[in-house]
Amino acid sequence: MSLFSLLAVSGSGMAAQRARAEVLVENLANAETTRTPEGGPYRRKDVVFESRPAPSSFSSLLRSELDGTLMGVEVAEVVEDNREPERRYLPGHPDADEQGYVAFPRVNPAEDMVDLLNAARQYEANVAAISAAKDMIHRSLDLLR
Repeated sequence: MSLFSLLAVSGSGMAAQRARAEVLVENLANAETTRTPEGGPYRRKDVVFESRPAPSSFSSLLRSELDGTLMGVEVAEVVEDNREPERRYLPGHPDADEQGYVAFPRVNPAEDMVDLLNAARQYEANVAAISAAKDMIHRSLDLLR
C-alpha cells in the first residue's frame, strides 16, 4: 500500500467529517427556529456517508496487490427529518396556531453536541493518520539520502 493512498483516504474522511460538523452546527443553531422561508419550523438534517474508491494514482497497483479497491468516504446526501414537528403550548408566541400551540423542530441539542464531539474526534484521528504518513514519507526520504 502506498503512503500517498493513506493521505487520500484520510483526506476523504476529513472532508466527510467537516460536512457532518457543518450540518450538526446548523441543527444546533436552528434548534428553536419556528419559522423558515419555506414555511413552518426548521427541519433537522443528517448526513449520510457512503464508501467510494479512494482517489489515487496507484489504484491499479493497489487493486492487483490487495484484490480489491482502497475505499474512502464521501457524503452521499443530506437528508431532512420528515417527522411531525414538536408542538408546545405557548399561546402568546407569534407563531402559535389558533389552539395556542407552536411547532418546534425535532432537534435534541444534547444529542447533536455529542455527535459534534464525535465528528471532531474522528477528524482529529484522520489528522493523526496523515501526520503519521507524512512522518513515514519524510523518514523514507531521509533514508534515501
